Amino acid sequence: MRIKKGETMRPQDLNLLMVFDAVMTEKSITRAADRLAMTQPAVSNAVSRMRVAWKDEVFVKDGRNIQPTLFAQNLWGQIKEPLISLSDAVDPKSFDPATARRTFRVAITDIVAHIAWPSLRCIIESEAPGIDIHAIPYTIVNTEQVLEDAEVDLVIGASGAISSVFRSEFIFSPTYFCVMRKNHPLAKQDLSLEEFAAADHLLVSLSGDTTGYTDQVLMQHGLTRRIAVTVNHFSAVTKLIQTSNLISVVPSVAVTEAIIEDTIAATMPPVDVAPQQVSFLWHKRQDRDKGLAWLRNHLKRILIDKVETETKKAKLKLCANNPEICRDSRAESLHVSKAD
Repeated sequence: MRIKKGETMRPQDLNLLMVFDAVMTEKSITRAADRLAMTQPAVSNAVSRMRVAWKDEVFVKDGRNIQPTLFAQNLWGQIKEPLISLSDAVDPKSFDPATARRTFRVAITDIVAHIAWPSLRCIIESEAPGIDIHAIPYTIVNTEQVLEDAEVDLVIGASGAISSVFRSEFIFSPTYFCVMRKNHPLAKQDLSLEEFAAADHLLVSLSGDTTGYTDQVLMQHGLTRRIAVTVNHFSAVTKLIQTSNLISVVPSVAVTEAIIEDTIAATMPPVDVAPQQVSFLWHKRQDRDKGLAWLRNHLKRILIDKVETETKKAKLKLCANNPEICRDSRAESLHVSKAD
């Protein structure tokens, strides 16, 4: 669909484009209807009018979902930015949490859901009862794609080099411990680099890779390690560690409860790895989205408070069990950027 020079866009054309944009963004007739405050039959009728007006199927069924045709993908690429600009000019993303009805989709790890979702839900119940929060798996490798395709509103993850069309806001840098079962031969305060490298390792890999930053550091010392097991959820770590001879480098907040309850052993990793920031990431088209800003503000406060509190608890327990480690300056300066 193209408006030729000199032609005037009819109101019905713009209406169809607004519906089209909502369906493309939500990838669902039902969710698009909710977004537009329309009935589902009304959106379905609009899609039927698109097919007639644009002489293309526009959307095709794919199980319970729908997929855009090549025509639809090309059209969206041409119109989504102008539509955002037009929408912002008319309504600069006004947001009242008390009355808003909206769904936010956030790409996160299971550990973020564990430490942030309960507090966030309490805030929503008291301040924003019409807000829904849906967690989408965070996989590292597709961060930019899910933001570009509007599959999520926000990503919470590692903030490496990103394109200029995305925005980032720092939240925290995680502290990492080396954990193992109680009475493990390596459950000691003077774990050497060679012993660490020779052990069987459990790797939390969100990308599916079987090597990570720790391996790069070991290579600088002429060492390698065996990745005996990988998982893609931090919640799987404690049980695996408790029932095996595996060791693992994980963020303190993933194992604080187990450390406090003294069901696993922990020490500082004998590798010096620079910390990597955990940040919010979003698309620049949502810079003026007051609802997203409201969500980021609450999540940042929750995450900083929880991470600081949990890390402090874990360090206190670690120091009680390993006083020599806490007299080592590395205990405060050593951070590992990510599990993989």
